[in-house]
Amino acid sequence: MGVGFCWCRSAGKLSEPPKGVNAATHSQKRAAIYKNGVYIRTFENLSIAHGFYFPPPRRASPTLDGWIVGLTDIAPLTDTPRTLDLLESLIGEVEQVFHGKEEVVRLAVAALLARGHILFEDVPGVGKTTLAQALGTALGLSFRRIQFTSDLLPSDVLGVSIFNPRTSEFETRLGPIFTNLVLADEINRAPPRTQSGLLQAMQEGQVSLDDETFQLPRPFMVMATQNPLEHHGTYPLPESQVDRFLMRLTIGYPGESAERQILLESTNEDPWEQRIKAVLEPTQVLGLQQKVSQVEVDDSLVGYVMAIVQRTRVEPRLQMGVSPRGAIGLLGASRAFALLSGRDYLVPSDIQKLAMPCLAHRILPVGVAAASHEAHEEAEAIVRDILEDIAVPV
Repeated sequence: MGVGFCWCRSAGKLSEPPKGVNAATHSQKRAAIYKNGVYIRTFENLSIAHGFYFPPPRRASPTLDGWIVGLTDIAPLTDTPRTLDLLESLIGEVEQVFHGKEEVVRLAVAALLARGHILFEDVPGVGKTTLAQALGTALGLSFRRIQFTSDLLPSDVLGVSIFNPRTSEFETRLGPIFTNLVLADEINRAPPRTQSGLLQAMQEGQVSLDDETFQLPRPFMVMATQNPLEHHGTYPLPESQVDRFLMRLTIGYPGESAERQILLESTNEDPWEQRIKAVLEPTQVLGLQQKVSQVEVDDSLVGYVMAIVQRTRVEPRLQMGVSPRGAIGLLGASRAFALLSGRDYLVPSDIQKLAMPCLAHRILPVGVAAASHEAHEEAEAIVRDILEDIAVPV
């Protein structure tokens, strides 16, 4: 943003433009003053631009309606165009084969940057495997798909020690989980014994086999799928397993134009894998994950996350609220989404955007069966009500 003035207030109602300035023909810059800078929102032609300025302006004088803040000679906190270009090229590459669901792609990338895992709950055939494979290809990561069945054993996923008669020693054969991106397809069809085999891998990034511990490749991410409408022959995921997933996402059916494009491309003899290429390397992904921890977070926004989480623990419509792991996940995912949006600072809208996918699967409403479609809808409605009730920091 260039030189100008913003009409702002640290809390409450925003003030009007000064006399002599026509708000209809001039952009309105509204700001909230934090101890580490000023957050600016510019409204112009129904579009919104964001900026964070540091340090706070020296010329700031209180008025009856709020603060008049001079923006002369104030530079943005950090310039992040290169990071944004990398992430936008990644999303664009995935969208070449996964059409009409940009928001889902962005949330999936945010989960990866936050070092989290995703649980997809959706009907078959909407592109869950395609998304996982395309994301792995565009990121330059190794990818494996594991079909979970009722007879799948933990050793089929993690690995096993086999006695070699030639050497008279036991040899470790690592399982398919030793890859960067794992698709656990229909995870709820495997028995709890096999499901629990993923707990250590998802939480600690390592696997223990006999008396040895093996580190998983980095970055590491589990993308699991399950059908929320079909329960015959399935084993509901325990709460300890569900809580390990950073997000629960639903892809949904594509729009008309997107589905038309999918149908036209289905007649192409060339496989879709040949239409995308790697735009990042694993080392770059690790660097982007480190950048997430550098995203600026104001104390008021930490309090906002705490208020949301604590409200779920006293909500009478809930049997179980959000755990501290859930609060950590929401904050981390919000910071990753801010980076994905080209910012190195957090704003309230990031938290509001990520609250539903990060929290709804961690709470259990009263009077409904766990893991049912009705429980999921009720949980989302409660999270939505909580967001509407809690005051947003400004």
